[in-house]
Amino acid sequence: MAHPKRRQSKARTAKRRTHYKAQIPTLAVCSNCGAAHIYHTVCGECGYYRGKLAVEKLATT
Repeated sequence: MAHPKRRQSKARTAKRRTHYKAQIPTLAVCSNCGAAHIYHTVCGECGYYRGKLAVEKLATT
């Protein structure tokens, strides 16, 4: 098994991986109601995800 001559520090590894988390979330438009929401999430306005009803909203009286 290969053995590296010098080990990478934990800080150096963390710096390399931080750019994945530091991005602005992509917004999508709901195909049912047209509201903007975060990509790959259920629409908060109507409860649809990818054109299908995912969550039924509770009726408030």
